[in-house]
Amino acid sequence: MTTITKTAASVEEAIKAALEELGVTEDQVDIEVITEPASGFLGVGKKEAEVKVTLIEDDAPIASEEESEDDTYYGDDENFEGDTATEAEDAAVNFVAEVLSGIGIHGNMDSYREDDTIYISVTGSDCASAIGRHGETLDAISYMTNLIANKHSEQRVHVHLDVGGYKKHREQVLRNLAGKAASRALRTGRKVDMEPMNPAQRRLVHAYLQDFEGVTTHSEGTEPNRHVVVTPEG
Repeated sequence: MTTITKTAASVEEAIKAALEELGVTEDQVDIEVITEPASGFLGVGKKEAEVKVTLIEDDAPIASEEESEDDTYYGDDENFEGDTATEAEDAAVNFVAEVLSGIGIHGNMDSYREDDTIYISVTGSDCASAIGRHGETLDAISYMTNLIANKHSEQRVHVHLDVGGYKKHREQVLRNLAGKAASRALRTGRKVDMEPMNPAQRRLVHAYLQDFEGVTTHSEGTEPNRHVVVTPEG
């Protein structure tokens, strides 16, 4: 469960900041107002609003039947046995542990290697600072972890890092959005521009819609506004 707290001049602003950091909408979270804002007297005793926002895991977009059978390891199956740990996996895990410790996160970490992919899952009571706004901090840590891992491997490896279940949840959200965009393109006969995404997110959408009959996808724009365009065939 991912929970973050935010302070701002008003409750609404604090909630908005929390939603932006988690990359979700209000109907996907539980919101608890910890402190109401107070103006004080002549500036004395002034208090900002403080809210606690918790991601509702059960409200994640419903995956298709094919997705529900996803056997990707996310570090939460104690009975899952994989390939023997390598120097690259050890280096990646140690690097992530050092980074998280440096920003004050001391959670549980599981890792697993399968073929050329290293899966690292981190869980804890307060992982929000390692996720960042729209997952930007998590993406940065993932990028550096991939560099570290490949320095310790003769063959190319990929590190799949997830913190607090954010990436798994975000991937489900992207698949859901991609499916809706494809359905809309087919229904209207017009192309649909999706929201700006980073390269990894765009690759996921392209791959997901590759087998979606009747539509094609391509990317347009320049970073950070580059996005996927879903176009009906014919």
